[in-house]
Amino acid sequence: MAIESRSEYAVCAGREIHYMDWGPAQGPVVIAWHGLARTGRDMDELAMHLAERGYRVICPDTLGRGYSQWSPDPHNEYCLAFYARLAAGLFDALGIQSAHWVGTSMGGAIGTVCASGLYAPTMKQRIKSLVLNDNAPQLAQSAIERIKAYAGNPPAFATVRELEAFFRQAYKPFGWLSDAQWRRLAESSTRRLPDGRVTPHYDPAMVGQFFHHPDDYLIWQHYDALTIPVLLLRGADSDLVLPETVDQMRSRGPGQHAQLQVLEVPGCGHAPALNVAHQLDAVTEFIQRVG
Repeated sequence: MAIESRSEYAVCAGREIHYMDWGPAQGPVVIAWHGLARTGRDMDELAMHLAERGYRVICPDTLGRGYSQWSPDPHNEYCLAFYARLAAGLFDALGIQSAHWVGTSMGGAIGTVCASGLYAPTMKQRIKSLVLNDNAPQLAQSAIERIKAYAGNPPAFATVRELEAFFRQAYKPFGWLSDAQWRRLAESSTRRLPDGRVTPHYDPAMVGQFFHHPDDYLIWQHYDALTIPVLLLRGADSDLVLPETVDQMRSRGPGQHAQLQVLEVPGCGHAPALNVAHQLDAVTEFIQRVG
């Protein structure tokens, strides 16, 4: 059976947001939200896998990434509070009453602050479950410093093949990707500069989140407010989600109510690419069980 995907746009919180819409329009909804400097196309394999099982999967490009609008007010809009407003606007625009949420890295943090209801009160009852793909309520500071160093100064190359080689090195912690998947990652993450060179497809100003909102990813209060089932996928070699943080998660928020499941993913750092069978099956089985 051929799986249909549609490239769509919606106005959310006054900004144009691009998203891929996979699967049957009337199926139960899954929101699959990408990481910091990535795009919704990272979720293609997961979206196809879930769509084959009857789910409708929405994969947005965050503000300032991919084909979504760049913020005219980066200081105030590249932050989790505004991303939660965008998510609420997307639910409203698409008429989504409830959904499961799968978020990689930043996408997991956005899901957490949405599901807590502290930033966007209407969202608390609309998110039925949460998958955190190598994301936690507290991130290792050394990893944050690494992200700040590379994300704000994206490189530029003469050719797409050179940019692909850069991505293969920078995202080696994603784990195994086929050559075709690396090529798609590169092509879906490329924009051409006025001088003809190619560079990653995001607004470099988005890294200002770490400078203007330095504690934006310290979100224990949101995690503690969660009342839904949570699956944490931790890359076994992750430098962002530390084992001691996972231990705290087990005793707080959904963890203290037996609502947290933790799965360590071998062969990956930050963050598992959600593109191989054991990762796809783990997410699918969790959603099916809680749904």
